[in-house]
Amino acid sequence: MFITFEGIEGTGKSTQIKLLTEYLESRGKEVFLTLEPGGSRVGKELRKMLLHVDNKDITPITELFLYLADRAQHIAQVIRPELEAGRIVLCDRFADSTIVYQGYGRGLDTQVLKELNEVAVDGLWPDLTIVLDINPEIGLKRATLRNIQDGKAKEEGRFEAEHLTFHDRIREGYLTWAAFHKDRMKVVSAASTPEDVFTRIREIIDPLLEDKA
Repeated sequence: MFITFEGIEGTGKSTQIKLLTEYLESRGKEVFLTLEPGGSRVGKELRKMLLHVDNKDITPITELFLYLADRAQHIAQVIRPELEAGRIVLCDRFADSTIVYQGYGRGLDTQVLKELNEVAVDGLWPDLTIVLDINPEIGLKRATLRNIQDGKAKEEGRFEAEHLTFHDRIREGYLTWAAFHKDRMKVVSAASTPEDVFTRIREIIDPLLEDKA
């Protein structure tokens, strides 16, 4: 099973992935955690380019193809082999991020983005995508504080440095894109406590686990 987590900065994706990992392992499942960008060896180098604050001059088209390259390598070297080994793969961001950030955020054509992602994912779309939703102002404050505490304000702060209006577009983009893909994408409010958020996620996950049993 392939499950991805999406959302604007500061929604608590990492926390929820950790809670879901613990829950799945308590049920006897083998779980593999990964992320984008940076899930493969080549991807780690691409992540440095994509997220560093100093790289503000990256054009939207260049940004797009760097993400697609990261994804294609990630699928081939990491995600597909782990799935074939029988593990549940949990991924922090995937193709929906590119469609939303480069489409709704940067203004590129979402249909073109979907077609390019079809090539990059090589037929492997998630079984489930959890979209964590929160007010962008709150999420941005959380993410900025996290980067400062982790000492990554420069290395991974390029998107946090965007204006609040950009993050507003991203949030609306996720909600719009999720509405187009209701069978796969489930929106969960991230405004309450991590425990309450995970309760809702578990309600979504449990039926899938029964189906795969």
